[in-house]
Amino acid sequence: MWEETRIVIVDNDERRRQDLQLVFDFIGEPVKALSYQEWLEPGVQASNDNGNLTLLVLGDTPQPLSERLAIAQQWQNHLPIMLVDHPVTQPAVQAADQATDDSLDVESMRPIISQIQMPPNYARIVDDLHRAQVYREQHSALSHRSKHRDPQLFRSLVGTSRKVQQVRELMAQVADKDVTVLITGESGTGKEVVARNLHYHSPRREQPFVPVNCGAIPPELLESELFGHEKGAFTGAISSRAGRFEMAQGGTLFLDEIGDMPLNMQVKILRALQERTFERVGGNKTYHADVRIIAATHKNLETMIEAGDFREDLYYRLNVFPIEMPALRERVEDLPLLLNELISRLENEQRGSIRFNSAAIMSLCQHNWAGNVRELANLVERMAIMYPYGVAGVKDLPAKFRYVEEADEIESEEGKSQHLDALQAVANIVNIDAKPLLPHEGIDLKAYIASLEQNLIQQALDDASGVVARAADKLQIRRTTLVEKMRKYDLSRA
Repeated sequence: MWEETRIVIVDNDERRRQDLQLVFDFIGEPVKALSYQEWLEPGVQASNDNGNLTLLVLGDTPQPLSERLAIAQQWQNHLPIMLVDHPVTQPAVQAADQATDDSLDVESMRPIISQIQMPPNYARIVDDLHRAQVYREQHSALSHRSKHRDPQLFRSLVGTSRKVQQVRELMAQVADKDVTVLITGESGTGKEVVARNLHYHSPRREQPFVPVNCGAIPPELLESELFGHEKGAFTGAISSRAGRFEMAQGGTLFLDEIGDMPLNMQVKILRALQERTFERVGGNKTYHADVRIIAATHKNLETMIEAGDFREDLYYRLNVFPIEMPALRERVEDLPLLLNELISRLENEQRGSIRFNSAAIMSLCQHNWAGNVRELANLVERMAIMYPYGVAGVKDLPAKFRYVEEADEIESEEGKSQHLDALQAVANIVNIDAKPLLPHEGIDLKAYIASLEQNLIQQALDDASGVVARAADKLQIRRTTLVEKMRKYDLSRA
């Protein structure tokens, strides 16, 4: 079905068309292979509303390259194109690169991201697929819509670990309740992200979300910042000014780092929470506070209470519904998904892109992450600047993130190449540098690959406790693809 198709191959060379289809099938990308005439059929041309398409592979046809590109643009605008290397297209591509062929419009050449050399190289194709995805997301309507989502939602809520699932469950229970929430956790775990999500999914979502960092405002100015002041209330108060409570009227007031609030202000905040009223500094008019309070801190408030640094009555007033954010080192299994989300945000904002190989991810999983998700986000941005649109290995990481020796990285890459040797033996069309390991007595390759795939799928299902969507994420394939393979091998979720 067209709804699942992500790659379309158009080539009149049937053998090459089948070989390319086998490569993309092995990678796990749903693909359709068509002749040029089949591609021009009305039914196919009418399928151009499929927003899932990632790539168009154009092979050998009798028509000039310019004509094929024009049809491709009419079929789907901004769809990245990969040309198959053969005598018909090669001179045209060279001419386009040198801007000497007047028959080719430069605009029409922009979607061409690369050429496939025959026989194809697996690593090169994977890299080109990444480049195609970036191009597609940056120019498609889907990408345009995704840019308009709230930039602070879900960055730190990505993950399938039990701890993140518990946070989501708590958020779902309290989001639409008008009660005070206390979010605890280390710096950088995403406490403000949770607060914004709670506001976004509450009845107050159309009203302001007003954050206040209680630790960043001098104690002598904090009262004026929160409650506002009247003209002449203190030196420098040349006019009346509304405070954050008034700004958040009808919405949510987020008191970040509440543990840094001085004791004298804790008394006034407690009164505002209890009475739902406040007065500006220097004024006697009472204002009603129709705000929802969400507080957050990285400190242990119970320890501060014992030390006399935090009021116990305020703590119980704030701690109506507690949510504890886990540290990244406590949910390290979510790190690959977090990397994908952070990279996707970079790409959507057109600030570059980066990929990490398996050894680099393994090394990052061993880091302590004292700065949690904020530290990870900074690393991703740094790597995207240093290695734009590249694939970073362990040796490319900053020294403090290298927990895997370079020899282990090589061994890991060799292991991946040995897995890919199966494809070379199946189709004899993929160039992989590593030598295949073949038993002296030979092997039933088809049965071996089927057994390997079946075992990996069963392991993923076991690790995901039978949740198909999570198992598909582990295998980096679509859920529908995994369901089909489960039916094929008669595998159960248990």
